[in-house]
Amino acid sequence: MTESSKEELLQLIKRFGAYLTVKMSSIFPISLHNLNARSIGAIAGFAVAIVFTWRLLRSPSGPQRRQPKRQAPASSSSGISSQSNATLTTSGVSSSEDTRAQNVVDEFFQPVKPTLGQIVRQKLSEGRKVTCRLLGVVLEESTPEELQKQVTVRYSVLEVLLEITKFCDLYLMERVLDDETEKKVLLALEDAGVFTSGGLVKEKVLFCSTENGRTSFVRQLEPDWHVDTNPDIIFQLSRFIKYQLHISPTRTERAASNVFNSPSLEQFFGCV
Repeated sequence: MTESSKEELLQLIKRFGAYLTVKMSSIFPISLHNLNARSIGAIAGFAVAIVFTWRLLRSPSGPQRRQPKRQAPASSSSGISSQSNATLTTSGVSSSEDTRAQNVVDEFFQPVKPTLGQIVRQKLSEGRKVTCRLLGVVLEESTPEELQKQVTVRYSVLEVLLEITKFCDLYLMERVLDDETEKKVLLALEDAGVFTSGGLVKEKVLFCSTENGRTSFVRQLEPDWHVDTNPDIIFQLSRFIKYQLHISPTRTERAASNVFNSPSLEQFFGCV
């Protein structure tokens, strides 16, 4: 390695270290005065390792050709011009090195986008049991009368449901007017693939004939979260259930501090 290359690498390490210090201090609010010599040495070694790796990855693959020697300038005016060009070149290299060092640090600290599973866990505060009504949340229909005519599964919510079943005990429930409608609902859920993951089984889809019946189901199961579209049921259960999610197309006032609002279940988890 030539002297100029060593000097260039040294300057890059210095700029990298300075920029890394600023970047680290913005992420970890720890004063450098509180770090001992061993911690500072570890950070410095970490910075040098990244820089050397980066330099190796970006080094030219082929051998460099030796540049021919240029003749000395013949006049004083050309010497002044050469000195001016050298100053501009040095300034340009310095600016370029600063940018390269900043790019290395920015790439290293680029945030990683969380997975849907991680978002679901975080949003549900690690809850282990969830109850959810079907109408208006999992199904397109909004009344039991509509279910007698047809049952339409909202496919946009299926991915969220399957993620919930991976680490939560999920129960789906709904009020129906007859046994025939109950069979239609189960068949539609089965055709949509709700039961294929193994996390949700038909026995965990509960049916009742009244809205109070759904309230009783929730009270008996004592979930960490309950999802519903009926504001009256949300209000009644707010004293007994740790968290609730009120699904409503229009923004409503929170019934209690433990009640959250969202236009849909998938929007609550950022899927739309």
